[in-house]
Amino acid sequence: AAAVPVVQYLEERNRPRKIRPVGGFHEDYFPNVTLRTQDGHKVRLYDDLLKGKTVLINFFYANCKDGVCPVTTENLVKLQKLLGDRCGRDVHMYSFSLAPDQDTPARLKHYQEMHGAGPGWTFLTGSPRDLELCRIRFGFVDPDPELDRRKTQHTGVVLMGNEPNQRWMASPALTNPEFLLDQIDRVAGLKT
Repeated sequence: AAAVPVVQYLEERNRPRKIRPVGGFHEDYFPNVTLRTQDGHKVRLYDDLLKGKTVLINFFYANCKDGVCPVTTENLVKLQKLLGDRCGRDVHMYSFSLAPDQDTPARLKHYQEMHGAGPGWTFLTGSPRDLELCRIRFGFVDPDPELDRRKTQHTGVVLMGNEPNQRWMASPALTNPEFLLDQIDRVAGLKT
């Protein structure tokens, strides 16, 4: 057998594994890493953001080069308006930075304000390693490792989850906001 190059071995060893737990998506699966909000507050992924909540999650670049992220954000702003005061109470919206080395809390705050995202929608940054682990555990990956390594690739998908009932689904981020609201209500258990 050929020896694995050291760089490849280290990449593979340090890359978080993509294993879905037998018992569902709970604290044993989600890392309880510390992240920072657009307001500079420290939060723990599982304990503060997911546990016992219905969530909508996306990953984005604040300085998106291809224009997908701003359009996605604008669509999600429309969804947030449809949610009204349910946003931040019944449904929590989270946007995770794909460029944490650039996206400081201040930059995320500027992005939030520029797009008119309101209360109940949290923009998150942290260490590159922790955000990479989040991205993989939430399933925002390409099955082709070569494509997955490219920084220009991002999925244009939102993930909706009801953590206590282990209901999770994904939808294209540019789907009609009314349809996204219907899907969130299904995940939350408000519709069948």
